Amino acid sequence: MEDKVLRKLFLGFIHIHILHHAKEHPIFGVWMLEELKLHGYSISSGTLYPILHSMESDGLLIREDRNVEGKIRKYYSITEKGDLVFSEAQKKAYELFKEIKE
Repeated sequence: MEDKVLRKLFLGFIHIHILHHAKEHPIFGVWMLEELKLHGYSISSGTLYPILHSMESDGLLIREDRNVEGKIRKYYSITEKGDLVFSEAQKKAYELFKEIKE
């Protein structure tokens, strides 16, 4: 049960993390998996790719297909809507961090 609850909580953090990096530069799935792993998140590509697709469907990310060494790689960048959502999430996360840090 605790794993299920933590998983739900961490999925929100993962969304924010994706927006953060997509704001810095275009991201792609394998890179994002490695980045999340560096921060202690252990998710599979079967979890990440549906998240990226839903964020694209929600208008938070925009996808650009690029040919990399003969293979198509999907790069995601933040949209204007995604930037607004990220800014709001950043404020809320900061407020929460200040509160729970005490």
